[in-house]
Amino acid sequence: MNCPFCGHRETKVVDSRTTEAGDAIRRRRECLACSKRFTTYERVEEMPLTVIKKDGTREPFDRNKILQGLSRATVKREVPLEVLENLVNEVESELRNEFKYEVPSNEIGEMVLKKLLPIDKVAYIRFASVYREFKDLEEFTKELEKLQKKKTKSRQ
Repeated sequence: MNCPFCGHRETKVVDSRTTEAGDAIRRRRECLACSKRFTTYERVEEMPLTVIKKDGTREPFDRNKILQGLSRATVKREVPLEVLENLVNEVESELRNEFKYEVPSNEIGEMVLKKLLPIDKVAYIRFASVYREFKDLEEFTKELEKLQKKKTKSRQ
């Protein structure tokens, strides 16, 4: 590690600890030439996630797109932003834990729907109507009927 003050190549680690978020290691270093101290952070290099869209194009995974869709689906619903952020975190973690670096958008959408259903059923229907591109009232009604059947089965 080069010293940011004098450029000397040799430094020693004085202190090492994990960050509060636990996603990096913070190291205090001291230059062996000028004795000045500085801080470095060591993080795991993550492979980027790529989303394969319905038309076959690829784009980087953007958690904010999912969060925006969830925010629109939960307008005037009592779902805290923190709950939505946790949902997106879970989806992203599952994708990374499966070591899938190219994921079809429909797979991500289904994961979101599965996690949204127990949180808010109205938001689920709203999100599904946009995600599944309901063309008419019949498709919307079918989704409501499926939801009603799940509710009935869970009561038994």
